[in-house]
Amino acid sequence: MGFADVDVIRRLLHESKTWAFVGLGDNPEREAYTQARLLQQRGKRIIPVHPSGATVLGERGYTSLAEIPAEEGPLDVVGIYRRAEHAGQAVDEAIAVGARAVWLPLDVVDEAAARRAQEAGLDVVMDRCPGVEWALRR
Repeated sequence: MGFADVDVIRRLLHESKTWAFVGLGDNPEREAYTQARLLQQRGKRIIPVHPSGATVLGERGYTSLAEIPAEEGPLDVVGIYRRAEHAGQAVDEAIAVGARAVWLPLDVVDEAAARRAQEAGLDVVMDRCPGVEWALRR
């Protein structure tokens, strides 16, 4: 199974409610910020995850996925905006906290981590941009 299934992409973009963004800090020049803002504008709840724990786009931030309290609701999608060599650790954290899906953006490719997520029952999208996919699959 690949990691860019059109039906999975469409479902994650249109049916998910809560996206945690690993690597989302308060720098509007970064891709994580741009994509989080876009999805927030389209009605998604975003949860920033960054070592700073900063509030971003009006949403309280956390330093790790494990720090996000259960009251925040289920994590429908974890967007992993880290370099590819660090993506596997974030995928493993997403699995551990019971996320439903992981999304690795353009140029973030870790086949082994993606397979681990699939084997754990998560939907996986890899090497795709949520903004581009949204425009293609409205």
